[in-house]
Amino acid sequence: MPAKPQKMHILMADDSSEHAAAAVSLLCDLDLSPRSTIFVVRVFEIGQTHNVWAFEEALSQTHIKLTAAGHNVKSDLLLGQPAPKIVEIATEQRADLIVMGSVGLRATLGILLGGVAQQVAEHAGMPVLVVRKPYTGLKHVLFSTDGSDSSIEALRFIKQFPFPEGVRFSVMTVLPPEMTSANLAWTEMADIPAPAITPDVEANLARIAAKEQADGQALIARTARSLKKLEAPVETFICRGDAATEIIEYAKKNAVDLIVVGSRGLGLIRSWLMGSVTRKLIHYAPCSVMVVKQGG
Repeated sequence: MPAKPQKMHILMADDSSEHAAAAVSLLCDLDLSPRSTIFVVRVFEIGQTHNVWAFEEALSQTHIKLTAAGHNVKSDLLLGQPAPKIVEIATEQRADLIVMGSVGLRATLGILLGGVAQQVAEHAGMPVLVVRKPYTGLKHVLFSTDGSDSSIEALRFIKQFPFPEGVRFSVMTVLPPEMTSANLAWTEMADIPAPAITPDVEANLARIAAKEQADGQALIARTARSLKKLEAPVETFICRGDAATEIIEYAKKNAVDLIVVGSRGLGLIRSWLMGSVTRKLIHYAPCSVMVVKQGG
């Protein structure tokens, strides 16, 4: 692997869950520069003040584990609403990365408003690594790219990330479902007028599909060439369908430890009411997920 960045400032949100413990194990494995710091925070709400002593003890144990791994660690217990407080502190500290477990305290309306990890990933201005147990090491990383600015930013972040030795990469892009005369006809059932299926329409659909395939192949080839500078094995994969579904299925079948995706982020109201690839990955992926924002 190439030389790592001179300094990386990581904010870890600890909630004493098994997923947070997995996040600690992952951080212990990172090849961080001695100049890097990990700031561990435990955020509690006013109704939890009677448990402060337990939170302090758990925070101390996390501090000890990370310090034993050779990392420069600071920690603090903070009062506030978990997701907004985590984003606020990460912004104030100019963190390069937020790390947290995948399951934390959930909002009253559950998946509609989303858990703490989801809210942080959607609203933080920096990359967010959501860790899911069981953690068995960072050996296989899947990078899903669509060629957008946020994917380019995610690739840049991967190339400077302090992965442990021995990691291998898969590069994947998911094309939209191919338009055919058959699925155009299905639009009639949704009261959407379908174009007449003529030989010219068929030929045009075939040209569109071929162009999408060629563009996708070129994208993953470029991305693979860039990742090979890390002197790690890289394989490529292209498919069609729903992006989140295809990514999750690939991760399940290929023992992926970490999925990395770019994200433009969502506005507050839209994030409540509409699904997104990153939201689905955070909730349903079988492994850890890193979300990198454009300009993050």
